[in-house]
Amino acid sequence: MAKPPDLSDLARDGAEIPVRVTPRASREEVRREGDAIQVRVTAPPEDGKANAVVRKLLAKALGVPPTRLVLIRGRTARDKTFRIDPA
Repeated sequence: MAKPPDLSDLARDGAEIPVRVTPRASREEVRREGDAIQVRVTAPPEDGKANAVVRKLLAKALGVPPTRLVLIRGRTARDKTFRIDPA
């Protein structure tokens, strides 16, 4: 996987981060295009596998522990919203 972009400017307590996910991609990556964040993962969208990988990759790009990222919308959708909980 390529080095994730620096999204630390978005890492504020309580911030809601909309993400567009592509499961079963050929490679894993996090991209920022304007205000949109796109995450591609190789995991299938089954049993929360893709969501777990998205959470891990997004946390790394944000510079926060994965435990602080909470999926608040879009558990089974491609468009998801994560919230950063306070430490």
